[in-house]
Amino acid sequence: MSHNTFGHLFRITTWGESHGPALGCVVDGCPAGIALTEADIQPWLDKRAPGQSRHVTQRREPDQVRILSGVFQDERLPQQVTTGAPISLMIENMDQRSKDYSDIRDSWRPGHADYTYDAKYGVRDYRGGGRSSARETAARVAGGAVARKVLGEAVTIRGALVQIGPRAIDRSRWDWDEVARNDFFCPDAQTAALWAEDMDAVRRDGSSVGALVEVVVRGVPAGWGAPVYGKLDQDMASAMISINAAKGVEIGAGMAAAALRGEDAADEMVLGPDGRPAFTSNFNGGVLGGISTGQDLVIRVAIKPTSSIRIERRTLNRDLEETAIATKGRHDPCVGIRAVPVAEAMAALVLADHKLRAEAYRG
Repeated sequence: MSHNTFGHLFRITTWGESHGPALGCVVDGCPAGIALTEADIQPWLDKRAPGQSRHVTQRREPDQVRILSGVFQDERLPQQVTTGAPISLMIENMDQRSKDYSDIRDSWRPGHADYTYDAKYGVRDYRGGGRSSARETAARVAGGAVARKVLGEAVTIRGALVQIGPRAIDRSRWDWDEVARNDFFCPDAQTAALWAEDMDAVRRDGSSVGALVEVVVRGVPAGWGAPVYGKLDQDMASAMISINAAKGVEIGAGMAAAALRGEDAADEMVLGPDGRPAFTSNFNGGVLGGISTGQDLVIRVAIKPTSSIRIERRTLNRDLEETAIATKGRHDPCVGIRAVPVAEAMAALVLADHKLRAEAYRG
């Protein structure tokens, strides 16, 4: 299976399956001398971990990360630092229940990757979906934690859930501090309370719903990215659409830009109080011509409803016989909830890569 590596100068290769003994990633291209311990990575994995509320899968995974290579410390170094060698990260799977998937061994779940994996490889790991499982994203979050260390404290990456199903937040009530106070990474406390009721109903029905994740990045200087085929927003869109169940990506105004007039969509420029260029709006999401403007990067990702549901749906089996299927097991009724830290991690990976590219270009 190819195409498990992402990035150019800062690269990660993820490995492992949902029901295998472990999963993880290898980070290559991380500069030497950056302080890095497991404690720098674990908080981000804890943020993504399953079983933290009734609204997500009840699979219980501690997601404890181990650094297997690429760091060093001795009596001459006050702290453990990266060596410039590949950093291997491992997360053990502790709570697999593979028997839950025995009924779908020979049938394809509608909306899932079961059929396409069979069509491409002729073999698939039906236990949780193998590599197609959202469990794979734990490795991305671990790699994203290393990317954050490369970016440093000047760049802040924050994600929030702005819509579940048809119900969106009220942006006039946006409060970043609220994101950490509820089960939905929601910046609007009133909408979070309504989502809890919505999710209880969805779970009782045995169904699932989609969601919209928004990531805002502050502190990226002007000049990251490259024209034509190395655009910052191009790489960001590619990273976000690679997330399991992602079906749409917007940068800045996104699809709504089609309804704007030119004089409205143009982000007018003025001289800022610091004597540098400033903008009166940000419809372009912090990127022009594929290159960062110094404004906030704004990215939204649409996540479709989880395909594994208890409601019976028509499908085919591997013998091409018509049948029906309902999926047992522990699944996220809204996989978009836990996609928030994953989207943050993917943004960090893209930006760490572009930071190193910008430094290499400028010498």
